[in-house]
Amino acid sequence: MQSFTYKKTDGITALKASFTDFQYKKHAHQEYAFGVTLKGIQHYYLDGHLQLSHQNGVMFFNPEQVHDGMAYNREGLEYVMLYIDPALFLEAIQQKDIVSFEKPIIYNNHLKQHILNLSHAVLTEKNSTLCNELFLQLADSLVEQDFNSPLKKDHFIVNKAKEIIHSYADNVLKLEDICQELQLTTFQFIRLFKKQTGITPYQYFLNCKMERAKSIIEQTADIYAAVAQCGYVDLPHLNKQFKRIFGITAFEYLSFIHNR
Repeated sequence: MQSFTYKKTDGITALKASFTDFQYKKHAHQEYAFGVTLKGIQHYYLDGHLQLSHQNGVMFFNPEQVHDGMAYNREGLEYVMLYIDPALFLEAIQQKDIVSFEKPIIYNNHLKQHILNLSHAVLTEKNSTLCNELFLQLADSLVEQDFNSPLKKDHFIVNKAKEIIHSYADNVLKLEDICQELQLTTFQFIRLFKKQTGITPYQYFLNCKMERAKSIIEQTADIYAAVAQCGYVDLPHLNKQFKRIFGITAFEYLSFIHNR
């Protein structure tokens, strides 16, 4: 049994999910993500380290932090998650530079309730004024807890590689061109990139394509534009890859976001 519901408003996406045997493929999001485990135990690797979020666990994911996810046992899993645009989050906490959260899971009823309040408001499509007020309460609560610290800077070569890979998001990845520009052999580059990010350059490339496809669907409500602009063979190919990251097909995501 699987159930995924997505809704989005003003830079904030809410997800409510429940499943037993589904498993997310290793991936990363461009947004901050804050979630609460409602039932069961969430089992996932974050930056290569095993994490177990039990009931009422509050989860933190920094932008581009690599993770997967699954239910720990046959009891299954139910949780809510908020994905927040980094610029919006930094504006709310009055910070100019990207910050990160060191503790991946905490148990704090005050913070848990703020996440549940905002996720419920977004999922039930309350007006944007209320959502903004609840978001600010959540942001203030995060600052009060003092969980944020400066985000670790990626190796400058990896940062450059990420910029190049993003430029290929609507085409075919040409690893040899990247290696030539960075003056590294293929094996040197792959090893360095994976050490710094936790995934290979090709996995990062696929993740970029998927994030771009998701953005196109949100902005245009045209699923076939996402297929064409991101270089997918056809809609079934996009749907298959989309489901491995988001739990639902691209077509289902379109239906949620644009109420079709």
